[in-house]
Amino acid sequence: MPSALRVELESLLRARQLDRTLTSAHPWSDISRDVAPTGMASLDRTLGGGLARGHVSEIVGPRSSGRTTVLCRMLAAAANRGEAVALIDTSDRFDPLSADRAGLDLSKLLWVRDTGNALRVLKAMNLVLQAGGFGLVAFDVADVHASALRQFPLTTWMRMARIIEGSQTAAVVIASARLARSPGGVTIALEPAPDVSTAQWAGTSDRARFLRAIDVRTRVVGRR
Repeated sequence: MPSALRVELESLLRARQLDRTLTSAHPWSDISRDVAPTGMASLDRTLGGGLARGHVSEIVGPRSSGRTTVLCRMLAAAANRGEAVALIDTSDRFDPLSADRAGLDLSKLLWVRDTGNALRVLKAMNLVLQAGGFGLVAFDVADVHASALRQFPLTTWMRMARIIEGSQTAAVVIASARLARSPGGVTIALEPAPDVSTAQWAGTSDRARFLRAIDVRTRVVGRR
């Protein structure tokens, strides 16, 4: 391809924000990076400001690792900025009362819930992403069995990334283990601290205690 024609083509692709698949002299760092702050200062510093908009990231970890807490903080931060947010809740585990107490403005939340039909909620996730207009869209499949996740088409995560590429939407998948993220997204891996003595308890006696808090370690993978 003549160099002048190639330069013109690359210029058109960049103007339409379709240049991420190009191999050219322009490094990745030249591409402007718009982010959605998570509302957690230490995590935002690690992420370079927040989750990359136009990309798919993920929050992974076992039960009681803080996945829901981190998600609620992210949703609340986006809603407080005046953005609409959405949660695709595959197993109907979201507790709106707890989220409200955590500071999430529920009037800005679209909550799509189901009782485990993974393929149906996957379709809902794609429809929400295609609709646009959301600052943050979360897809919670943390309690979906691995056999159900394997029923997803092989192109699922690539399609999700392509839908929001170049947009102002940040998508995040919540899962028990690493599942998928786009090249510009990150994996936020959560795990309880190994020292159980750091757990915080409430109650007046050994027989009337409940777990109030536990330290969680956060590891970010794939930050550009």
